[in-house]
Amino acid sequence: MKLAGKRAFVTGGGRGIGRGIVEALYAAGAEVSTCGRGGRPEGLHVHVHWHQLDVADPVAVGALASAVGGVDILVNNAGVQVEKTVSDSTDADWDQVIGTNCRGVFNMCRAFIPRMGQGGSIINIGSISGQFADPAMALYNASKAFVHGLTRSIAVDHGPDIRCNAICPGWIETGMLDAAFEASADPAMARRDALARHAARRFGRTEDVAAMAVWLASGDASFVTGQLFTVDGGLTAASPINPGLY
Repeated sequence: MKLAGKRAFVTGGGRGIGRGIVEALYAAGAEVSTCGRGGRPEGLHVHVHWHQLDVADPVAVGALASAVGGVDILVNNAGVQVEKTVSDSTDADWDQVIGTNCRGVFNMCRAFIPRMGQGGSIINIGSISGQFADPAMALYNASKAFVHGLTRSIAVDHGPDIRCNAICPGWIETGMLDAAFEASADPAMARRDALARHAARRFGRTEDVAAMAVWLASGDASFVTGQLFTVDGGLTAASPINPGLY
């Protein structure tokens, strides 16, 4: 129970990676609140507090922060993905992706940093896509690079009271991963190819990311700030020429 007595807020905790982080923080003893655009999701633990929120709305985020009060742990996980190139992207795509992935993280940090005491931990969910561009994911790639840069700035500007780090997941078994494969000409072949490029020979699970989040939120990581932690099963460690494919 290394997070006993801590208060945590996780954005986008209704499903996927966010849901995994909510469950892991709660299991580690934290009092957890989370949010999403819709109603309370089915199966969410009864002791986890649910808030309906669009993180891209600064007024709504400010009102929520005032209502929730101080937190010790803030996890910015809410994100959206659009599979398009720059030339194919519309203004609506920009508003959707940048609004949630960039402005949403900024809104939450700006609202909650003044309400975090000494020893606070902010964990932003970045992506390997912010370091290595996925094809036809222009806005998503750029948005995650923004998250990485903001993470470093918060660590520098708000230390030593607050630590800020980012987790950069690789290919995690969520709806977003399924959507990326479905955009391929041959989804089954794309999935086989991707698996062969992972040293772990599997895709990630939400609990793989959640375990890193618990560690970063805990006192075990008290000397860790301003860093990007890649959790990708060895995908980005490999050469583009992979003998395992042939």
